[in-house]
Amino acid sequence: MTDIDRAVGAVLGSAAGDALGAPFEFGLPGVFRERFPDGAGELCGGGGWDPGEATDDTQMAVLLGESLLERGGLDLPDVFDRFRRWAAAEPKDIGLQTEQVLLGGDPWDLASSLHFQVTMYAAGNGSLMRAATSAVYFAARGRTATMDAARRIAALTHGDGAAWEGTAILHELVRVALLGEDPLTALPATLAEVAPAHRDRWATVLAPGWHPDDATEFNGAVWPCLGSAVWALRTTPSFEEALAAAVDLGGDTDTVAAVTGTLAGAVYGSAAVPARWLAALHVPLPGFGGRVLRADGLRELARALATAG
Repeated sequence: MTDIDRAVGAVLGSAAGDALGAPFEFGLPGVFRERFPDGAGELCGGGGWDPGEATDDTQMAVLLGESLLERGGLDLPDVFDRFRRWAAAEPKDIGLQTEQVLLGGDPWDLASSLHFQVTMYAAGNGSLMRAATSAVYFAARGRTATMDAARRIAALTHGDGAAWEGTAILHELVRVALLGEDPLTALPATLAEVAPAHRDRWATVLAPGWHPDDATEFNGAVWPCLGSAVWALRTTPSFEEALAAAVDLGGDTDTVAAVTGTLAGAVYGSAAVPARWLAALHVPLPGFGGRVLRADGLRELARALATAG
């Protein structure tokens, strides 16, 4: 049975990590520790972001979660339409690949594959960043169902199967954590469910001895992004320290911290998300009537997703 407090932790944790990391995006490693030498970071704003303002990562996660609730399940055309409406409203930040897929004018079921045929690269971390809400929603349905749903949602915007499998792994690790179990011990069984063509590469970045310095790509790619999040969870003793470690890696800090927050929130529960962060946290939703969701709204969304169906 899904633990509702852990479910709330996953959604709040993802949003908090997103807002924590946003001001440090594309910075060098170590910049976060320079700003906060005691490790107790703040949602400080900067780089075009107000303190506590969540980015496209959380905005897309909210839209996905609201579609799941309002449509009573996974309605892929509806999710795509919500994403497209959001993208057309010119959000402050949107991944280049995601923007091209959503605004290219192609049908929902062809857009990402057509994009992949042209670019031959679609293994960005954009399907990981928005997965907290869907991971919570599908957790109660079991391993196969949650991993399959993750792949289908990822494929809306990412044509590379590596992104599908990474999102499926994240879904399954959250499911395990919501049962009160250790997601790190579930990695071998989870990797066994990964498509064989992608399994070895995922096993490499999720191995206990892997370090983000070992990455062969920028952490805007799906492999080092999830690998870094798992590393941060594995090597720290608390929610806050996991997120600080994630942001201090530099690079795509908002997304690495959002994914770390998803996992750490599911492991440590909602009380582990610092109240000082939640007070400032807010999620603008461009294209949806000027709505802004705050921490209480995220809590309600998470509870509804955890208890749906």
